Amino acid sequence: MAAPTDVLTPGGSGGETSGDADGLAIRTLPPTDVYSALDTSPRGLTTEAADTRLRRFGSNELPRAAHPAMWRQLAAQFTDLFAVVLLVASAITALAYTLQEPRDPGTLQLAVAILAVVVLNASIGFAQEYSAERTAESLQAMVPHTCRVLRDAVLRELPARELVRGDVVILEAGDAVSADCRLVEAHDITVNNAAITGESDAVGRGHEPDQQGPVLEARNCLFMGTDVVAGTAKAVVFATGRSTEFGRIFQLTAAAPRQKTPLQHQVASMARRVAGAALAVGSLLFAVRLPAGQDLVSAFVFALGVMVALVPEGLPATLSVSLAIGVRRMARRHALVKQLLAVEALGSTTVVCTDKTGTLTQAEMTVVQVWAGGVMHTVSGVGYEPAGEVTDPEPVRAALRAAALCSNARLVPPSDGGRWHVLGDTTEGALLVAAAKAGLDRAAEEAAAPRVGEHPFDSVRKLMSTVHSGDHGYHACVKGAPQELLERCTAIDRQGEVIALTDALRAEVMTVNDELATQGLRVLAAARRELSGPHPDRDTVESGLTFLGLVGMLDPPRPEVREAVAACHRAGIRVVMVTGDHPLTAEAVARRVGIVRHSAPTVVTGARLNELDDDALDGLLAGQGDLLLCRVSPEHKMRVVTAFQRRLEVVAVTGDGANDAPALKHADIGVAMGASGTDVAREAAVMVLLDDSFASIATAVRLGRSVYQNIRKFLVYVFSSNIGELGPIIAATFAGFPLVPISAVQILAIDLGSDVLPALALGAERPEDDVMDRPPRSRHERLFSAAVMGRILFLGGIQALCGCAVFFWHVNGSGIPFSHFTEDNAVYREAITLVQAGIVISQFFIALTLRTERESVFRAGLLSNPWLLAAGGIGLVWMSGISYWPLLQNVFNTAPIAVTDWAVLAVLGVLPLAADEARKWSLRRRHSSRTVEQGGKR
Repeated sequence: MAAPTDVLTPGGSGGETSGDADGLAIRTLPPTDVYSALDTSPRGLTTEAADTRLRRFGSNELPRAAHPAMWRQLAAQFTDLFAVVLLVASAITALAYTLQEPRDPGTLQLAVAILAVVVLNASIGFAQEYSAERTAESLQAMVPHTCRVLRDAVLRELPARELVRGDVVILEAGDAVSADCRLVEAHDITVNNAAITGESDAVGRGHEPDQQGPVLEARNCLFMGTDVVAGTAKAVVFATGRSTEFGRIFQLTAAAPRQKTPLQHQVASMARRVAGAALAVGSLLFAVRLPAGQDLVSAFVFALGVMVALVPEGLPATLSVSLAIGVRRMARRHALVKQLLAVEALGSTTVVCTDKTGTLTQAEMTVVQVWAGGVMHTVSGVGYEPAGEVTDPEPVRAALRAAALCSNARLVPPSDGGRWHVLGDTTEGALLVAAAKAGLDRAAEEAAAPRVGEHPFDSVRKLMSTVHSGDHGYHACVKGAPQELLERCTAIDRQGEVIALTDALRAEVMTVNDELATQGLRVLAAARRELSGPHPDRDTVESGLTFLGLVGMLDPPRPEVREAVAACHRAGIRVVMVTGDHPLTAEAVARRVGIVRHSAPTVVTGARLNELDDDALDGLLAGQGDLLLCRVSPEHKMRVVTAFQRRLEVVAVTGDGANDAPALKHADIGVAMGASGTDVAREAAVMVLLDDSFASIATAVRLGRSVYQNIRKFLVYVFSSNIGELGPIIAATFAGFPLVPISAVQILAIDLGSDVLPALALGAERPEDDVMDRPPRSRHERLFSAAVMGRILFLGGIQALCGCAVFFWHVNGSGIPFSHFTEDNAVYREAITLVQAGIVISQFFIALTLRTERESVFRAGLLSNPWLLAAGGIGLVWMSGISYWPLLQNVFNTAPIAVTDWAVLAVLGVLPLAADEARKWSLRRRHSSRTVEQGGKR
């Protein structure tokens, strides 16, 4: 009896019911009742009915993601705390200029300079980070553009976006499925569901009612974004657009928030602390200067200058460009990073949740073992390229010949520098490759034994058989599941001799089958029989068979993955396999690549995850043993990622299918496959592996860790300079000197003109050799750790003392009382020039010593970073121009300094380098002593 037409409300991009609910109901109906349930007929919809549904429920496409306008993205660059502080400082400085009497052009120059710095930083940040997310567009791009539909009983080719619920579509091999459909006729159809499930194996589908399991496993349903591998079919659309399984994944992806990286949190925290310190120190010095008799406006401008000295104006630009250097380095190693901050976040990764197919494996089925004549034969080579060999091929040729003749797939040679690939079922492709490696020419074999009949594979028999003619009559070739095929065999080929298949021999075959299966191999059996004529019935063809052998195949691991996994383990990174595949297959691959290192890994299926509450899941993930998550859905992946993040882990997730997109977006680091991955996965991720290899992740982690270390190096460099600038200002304030030893404009000249290039050169330092032998840093570890702050104060303090010494040495040497100094005084101009030049010179030597933590810079090689030497030289040339070029003298209120003064500054500039070398020597000595003591105790 047909289901009433109102049982299921039509869905669509704006439908009221989900495709999941529709699929669960539709799957249970006989094919003849599907039409009435969806208010259609075998002749298809009428054009009028289709247009009505299209207007009511919307087109078969996913909603496009809304992106902020470009001006909003640019404006967001000015909301950074550093930018806000500098904008306020610029505005107040401009206001102070209008209140001064007489007005000081230097105050206006300072306001303009600060504003220019903000604009420069915002421009660099916008240019580096402008990358709008287009996940919805990518999902839409995966939907085929046209499809064949019955309308008014006529087969038409229509745009896929015009499909509506109730449309009858015609499908054949090579077609992409345009919407969620229920099969009503199926002729040997197999589909690739990789875009939905993440697994690339072709699966058979039929039109009979299906009562059990989730809708994605319904054997009579096809889903948007999947591909027809073989066969033909007629199907009725039951969900379109957002109501499809693809649409459900889109909604999960859109709802998943983009996680902030650890560096984002730390930079924001640093900005708050620095801004607070700048305001506090500026306010304190303003309060000190005002009672000393300085007028309000002058004291306020002075305090603003102090704030400018403390705020690292060049830091945002330096950080962005340094991260961009890391991006370029990763790109050279086949890892494309779309968000700059993700570079550093990779270095803090503590857990990698990796997909199996295509990431750890080649995504190409390969025969590795053939058992024939009681002997196991190994097959070399991987992938679909017929390069390799079979050990002792003669005994296996009969089995591989039968398997190859009983296959419909085709091997396609590479074109335009591409790779060999399979047209049709990938399992059959692997059989064809193995036959070629055994020395069989398929074209010659087909010419010698042309096919005259076929009984296609179906899920009930689990067999496929073909009939061939030859010089000696007719024969059948059969391949399929070993147990089902063995039941139909009465004889076995043993070393070229056909003997009766006894119970003992049957048990031997099944024992070998079980051994291959426990290795994670997919096992097929091959058989043959002689026939009396060209058209026997199926039961005759598939009975009385002679068993020829077993073929074991797998999707082989990538050769470089094992070392990459070992590198992650050495680095303290936990690697967890998350796959939709069978647990036995997953464990076998995990053992081959080194993810499983112990005898009893924890294997958890999606069904078990459904039974665990959050506390139980947290307890499961808290264990440090080998963990495999199998048969999982997109929701499961997101839940696992969230659970790891609750434990304060920094989680990287790899994936290639649309089913992986929600987890990729929700992870701290989403890593998609570039070669084989889907568009939606690539758009949801922040990093794309151009070679699809897990090894590129390990390389990226190594580079990410070095980026973080380099960021710390240039933070020490920048903030030690700020202390060197602030020290003389504070000293002059408490000494009663009426003017500043270094002006705010000079500070900007140092921060942007002399400091940026050396800081960038430090950011380009190569990774240290042992960077992957250290554990991941804690999510709570701050950029300004105790060690970093200690080094800033140590180096900056020495620089500040040298700056104070050179300033007061020059001022006191003139014999002029402090109260008589003015900004136009030649001695004052020389003194502030000496302070600025002294900071520039000492910063050059500080940059040299910051290249290493403990090792002597002389041992590392002074010339091993030529960019740093060049950057330091440019800074000195810039400083010389400020001192000697009249135009710049007028801008910065500077004066020429003598050669002897340069010599004194050079001696003082070396002091931070010498002091830090002494500190490193002390650290090395203590470390050596501890090592000797520990060795003695052992």
